[in-house]
Amino acid sequence: MEMKIGLHMGMQQRLVMTPRLQQALKLLQMPTQELQQVLKQEILQNPLLEEIDDEIEENIEEETEEEKKDEDEIDWDEYFENGFGISGGYAEEEEREEFLERVPVAKQSFSDYLISQLRLITDEREVLEVGEYIIGSLDDSGYLTCPLREIADTFGISEEEAEKVLKIIQTFDPPGVGARDLKECLLIQLEAKEMLDSLAARIIMDLFEEFKQKKYLDISKKLKISLKEIQEQAKLIGTLNPKPGLDIIADEPKYVIPDLIVERVGEKYVVFLNDRNVPRLRISQSYRNELQHNPHITSETKDFIQGRLKNAKWLIQTIEQRRRTMIKVMECIVEEQRGFFDRGAAYIRPLTLQAVASRISMHESTVSRVTTNKYVQTPRGVYELKYFFSSSLSTQSGEEVSAKSAKIKIIEIIEKEDPKKPLSDQKIADILREDGLIIARRTVAKYREHLGVLPARHRKQY
Repeated sequence: MEMKIGLHMGMQQRLVMTPRLQQALKLLQMPTQELQQVLKQEILQNPLLEEIDDEIEENIEEETEEEKKDEDEIDWDEYFENGFGISGGYAEEEEREEFLERVPVAKQSFSDYLISQLRLITDEREVLEVGEYIIGSLDDSGYLTCPLREIADTFGISEEEAEKVLKIIQTFDPPGVGARDLKECLLIQLEAKEMLDSLAARIIMDLFEEFKQKKYLDISKKLKISLKEIQEQAKLIGTLNPKPGLDIIADEPKYVIPDLIVERVGEKYVVFLNDRNVPRLRISQSYRNELQHNPHITSETKDFIQGRLKNAKWLIQTIEQRRRTMIKVMECIVEEQRGFFDRGAAYIRPLTLQAVASRISMHESTVSRVTTNKYVQTPRGVYELKYFFSSSLSTQSGEEVSAKSAKIKIIEIIEKEDPKKPLSDQKIADILREDGLIIARRTVAKYREHLGVLPARHRKQY
């Protein structure tokens, strides 16, 4: 086969992602809080951009008049009698309290929390060094991830000496920390409760594998006790913490600021953006006048202003387009999921990104960007926009229901079952079929696992 090198000319269509288009897509995908910071940064960088503060200006005179009225009504003598404005009195105390409130609270790490306990227990240098090394080898759950033999070799001590230091750490708070496996973790917690002689401790020490697999009948035969008593011990063991370290390193709750708000007005639902804190931008009139009316402006200055003016116009246009797109997508979601807004999560319908994109004549990727990492406040709570999208299941009537609706129905069925005779996955599928929902046993098992619900044999109570 002969190989030749040559040049060929041809035409083809291709979408080029310009820097502006890339930035527009980033702005579209940004949550409102992040967008707020980006726009404030743009105002600092582009002198032709300024924030609209007409509402603030309109309210200044009203607030000033109200302040004057309030001043006329204030009894100043009462404040002076209480030491207001007097050196060493109430004013200094108020200022000091305000300062203290602004000091950020330092958060102690998991390691620091344990090391502080270690230093209260002993001041022996070798014990402190080995103990700090062991604490540094604990994972987030509080388990020791490094073999004791390796720790002993690191410090040139015997494994028994390393074990003694570990035993000291295992007495620390939270109970169960420093364990090498789940079995040891649970026993440490029972020891802290002075329950090492209990039936629960015996089950963990001698029959832990059977207990994990919930083979209560086997445990009953070996220990010669009733199934009911075993189940009571299982409830007691269930109160122990399998991951004690997470109690200390748990992050503070993350608060969600909704990007959209849906409110019911009469029989309709109204959608609007929660963008009160997002700067509203406009072109600076002073720079525009400078460009139009100053005959002495240099070409370099003119080019600078025109470039910034072009960027400012594009940014304002992009932000407004983002506002319209988000509202348009949310209005379509509300229309498609009217059952959810009227009656709750059990009535959520199957919905895909492609379906919404077709309804509002947009590309599917645009809808995906709008719904990613965005939240909406509804009369039924705050939800991520992705929550309203779900796959579909067929019914005997030919209609479709969402997978989320099916999961809710599965939970309702399990909550009503007899705990002494829990329903199998096949039985749940049969009940759903009787209600008109066509679903396979495998699908029921998959949804049950997603919901964190145990199989029937593990839900049985005696």
